[in-house]
Amino acid sequence: MIVTIWRHGEAGEAFADRRRELTDSGRDDIGFGCQQFHLACAGRNMPAPDLILHSPWVRTRQTAELIASAFAHATVRPEAALRPGSEPAAVDTALDACMNSQLHVVLVSHQPLVSRLVDNYLGEGGSVPPLSPGGLATLELDVAATDAGRVWFWAMPPEYEASV
Repeated sequence: MIVTIWRHGEAGEAFADRRRELTDSGRDDIGFGCQQFHLACAGRNMPAPDLILHSPWVRTRQTAELIASAFAHATVRPEAALRPGSEPAAVDTALDACMNSQLHVVLVSHQPLVSRLVDNYLGEGGSVPPLSPGGLATLELDVAATDAGRVWFWAMPPEYEASV
């Protein structure tokens, strides 16, 4: 399965952290990132995302909806395992549930979880830089487990130039 781990875009202030919304700059970054991500997937003959899971917080839902708008057939759904404070093992369980039915899953979440997931699946830290707001890493996983992945590419705003 292909798994893209995507950090939500830049968010503004709010009374409660879970209610923070994307800024205009965050929306613009994610919009451009989606265009570049679409090209990167097509250029690598990679299947388009068919499922986008996001934390239940506002900024990740908004990010997921923007990604889904670039991939018409993707289903978007909240996933509690992606909320702040979650552990990679909880995300593994969520991925296991869709491992046989999905080709490409996008996980939209928060720091430090997004970078912990990348490091966990690659089995080492530092292969991919910490994901900045709007940053993404695309991996291929045989199973949702430590050291079971291979990096396809990663990209960060504002350029979103795919790097390996």
